Amino acid sequence: MLAPRRSYDPPPMPDLAPAVRTIVNRCLGVEPGEEVLVIVDPATRSIGEALRDEAARAGADAMLAVMDERATDGSEPPNAIAAALQACDVFIAPTSRSLSHTTARKRASDAGTRGATMPGVTEDMLARVMAVDFELMATRSRQVAALLDAAAAARVTCPRGTDLTLDLSARRGTSDDGDLTAKGAFGNLPCGEGFIAPAGGEGRIVASSLAPLGLSEEPATLTVDDGQIKAAEHGLGPAYLDRLRAHAPKGTNLAELGVGTNDRARLTGNVLEDEKILGTVHVAFGASAGIGGIVSVPIHLDVVILDASLELDGRPVLDAGRFVLGESTR
Repeated sequence: MLAPRRSYDPPPMPDLAPAVRTIVNRCLGVEPGEEVLVIVDPATRSIGEALRDEAARAGADAMLAVMDERATDGSEPPNAIAAALQACDVFIAPTSRSLSHTTARKRASDAGTRGATMPGVTEDMLARVMAVDFELMATRSRQVAALLDAAAAARVTCPRGTDLTLDLSARRGTSDDGDLTAKGAFGNLPCGEGFIAPAGGEGRIVASSLAPLGLSEEPATLTVDDGQIKAAEHGLGPAYLDRLRAHAPKGTNLAELGVGTNDRARLTGNVLEDEKILGTVHVAFGASAGIGGIVSVPIHLDVVILDASLELDGRPVLDAGRFVLGESTR
């Protein structure tokens, strides 16, 4: 006798409304009469439409621009979108590939447009990670940024074998705390990190999540010398390095050191979320000009180090993924 067929109930769609309201009204502070440009590609259109509709409800003249998916993170948008970025008051870019480190984005910020990039964002991620306690996350992010700003050197270690030293001298720490209301303000959403563009570094990184490849079943080992990634072994490491070397010599530049501060983020293989996990450390290679460095190249790829310990000028900041600097970072 055949068993009765069970009906399949798909998982419920996440409720995007609270996250979308937070982005438009709290993070970006959209005002009536402002021109808001939402940039998407086919995979992210539904999120973009929700953001455009919310901006319109806020009284803005809101537009949706759909472009083809870019080849890599850091690839420039079409010229028409680049021009529109400078002409609008606010932009929001939930796209498959990152526009954060593009010349178009930087020129828009310099022109006074405020906005947020959201590379690789999903509906589940948006609904979950944007539900963070914003005041606590912002305090953590600003404290981390201030510590990075004040430090001349950093050392990152982890039980899997990471041992990386970085030169932070003459570089400025930045807080990704979700406050993008000032003229020309720019950030990443979902938010939750403090970061800096190092002046150099050397050592070994053992990473579990590598953009845009995802989680590495065997952690990847990356070798850094004289501020450049020189070799990659194990897991997704070789494929990651191949992507950077396609933009050599600048693509292999050590571009970023960051610390996650969002306790709603979890490990998914999507670096947009993974790098925000409270107590993780991430390092990126490629473009740094948009975050205080000097290298411009159409690629910027992060890797995430789990259970990391971080020292700044010899002072412990993280111990195996746990903040050790007081109540505000717990």
